[in-house]
Amino acid sequence: MLINSQPDLEVVSESANGADAVRALAATRADVVMMDVRMPGMDGIEATRRILAGHGSATDSDGPRIVVLTTFDLDEYALAAIHAGASGFLLKDAPPEELLDAIRTVHRGDAVIAPSTTRRLLDHVAPLLREPSPTQSAHADAVGRLTAREREVFGLIAQGLSNPEIAAGLFLSEATVKTHVGHILAKLEARDRVQAVVIAYETGIVRP
Repeated sequence: MLINSQPDLEVVSESANGADAVRALAATRADVVMMDVRMPGMDGIEATRRILAGHGSATDSDGPRIVVLTTFDLDEYALAAIHAGASGFLLKDAPPEELLDAIRTVHRGDAVIAPSTTRRLLDHVAPLLREPSPTQSAHADAVGRLTAREREVFGLIAQGLSNPEIAAGLFLSEATVKTHVGHILAKLEARDRVQAVVIAYETGIVRP
């Protein structure tokens, strides 16, 4: 009811569990998926993984953006959601306007993670993310290919700033910031800003 009350939003499908969601999204195109974490049978994390697995590379823009909803403000759920490829993490008790804003923000390509969770989650897992691995090395090489301005914008993305906030802070137009963000995501082979933030922690651009 809330989503359908908005002139720019429409519910195209509803599912009772993860398995139903995977089947529904194989037959129906959706731009944004609001995914519950705890469901009978297949949970939301596995459903997220399977839905995105059907959409090619990590930067495949045809795949849906998935916002994981949970009543549990716990690190392990948020981290699992991000590793599964979700574009955001939001608590179910978020105000209606925050939920609607999350849908629109994710559709624009900006990440949404509940502010109360972001810093605690990533600070907690930062030591694990920075452990040497082939993935970490590849990400470090990719960060090394960023220009000075892109690296500056990358650091602000990792701090959770939106495009308008980055534009104001660097005295740039929003269009210019959007271009920089696009180049950064492409060079990092990051699906979206959530993945970029994780890479920032992996490579030490941001430290707890």
